[in-house]
Amino acid sequence: MSTGPDHGDAPSAADRRTGILAGVGAYTLWGVFPLVFHQIREVLPAEVLMHRVAWSFVVVAGLLGLRRETRWWQVLRTATPMRTRLAAAAALITVNWLVYVWAVSEEHVVEAALGYYINPLITVALGVLVLREGLTRLQVVALGFAAAAVAVLTVAYGRVPWVALVLAFSFAGYGFLKKAVVLPATTSLAVETAILLPFALVGLVVVQVRGDAAFLHGSLGRDLLLVGLGVVTAVPLVLFGTAARRIPLTLLGLLQYLTPTFQLLCGVLVLDEDLPPERLAGFVLVWVALALLGVDAVRTSRRRDELVPVAEAV
Repeated sequence: MSTGPDHGDAPSAADRRTGILAGVGAYTLWGVFPLVFHQIREVLPAEVLMHRVAWSFVVVAGLLGLRRETRWWQVLRTATPMRTRLAAAAALITVNWLVYVWAVSEEHVVEAALGYYINPLITVALGVLVLREGLTRLQVVALGFAAAAVAVLTVAYGRVPWVALVLAFSFAGYGFLKKAVVLPATTSLAVETAILLPFALVGLVVVQVRGDAAFLHGSLGRDLLLVGLGVVTAVPLVLFGTAARRIPLTLLGLLQYLTPTFQLLCGVLVLDEDLPPERLAGFVLVWVALALLGVDAVRTSRRRDELVPVAEAV
């Protein structure tokens, strides 16, 4: 696999085209995840999670082994702040995966999609609360729309949309922790799943001994889907890594909205979940907030580009 352009070099048209296709592929695959997990909805979410951890580790460790890359093992066996951060990230992604699988099995795909629309807004809030970053006026207005959306959806659902909020906060926290980790995505996932692997293996043994396991106690197709969760997890991650090296972050940020959009379409059009007007109103408020964030990001990017010649001259 090509490693892409050298750091600091402008990507060629071919690299950019490859990056865009890889990014679209990654976010589209993540977007149709509900269709995969819907096929194994009768399996307990905890067992699905354990299989995903175990088989993801097998796949990513295998890929890295083929490349003769051993850095993940060095990170895993050395007590460093990076390993601690990755362990915390692993805990958050565990929560995210478990709640997402549960949401699909309980027909809350639309609410799960809302979580990934809210995610960028939570990331902005984390920047303010944790990093003490300042807010622009547009960001303040965007967060106001987001708060209004949660209020509207709380009334519409008759409860706080906790699935969406847990998914948004867990994934935003995961991204926040990963920002300080200078590792390729596949290497990072190898460390995270290796940390979780002992718990997953013990859990799988326990459910087998208790006779509660779905694996090896049903159809071959279901067993293959559970094993295939490793590939399902690794393939979009590899595509994402390819895209991240070849296209600007601003474009990558815009492509991310493909995932919740496809999830929403899967929930409403394929899985026949309801999206009544009062819930749709909440989504519209979120979309307005995201549009404001997009405008703010474009403005910030333009200002930065205008300052570059001055910095170079100095």
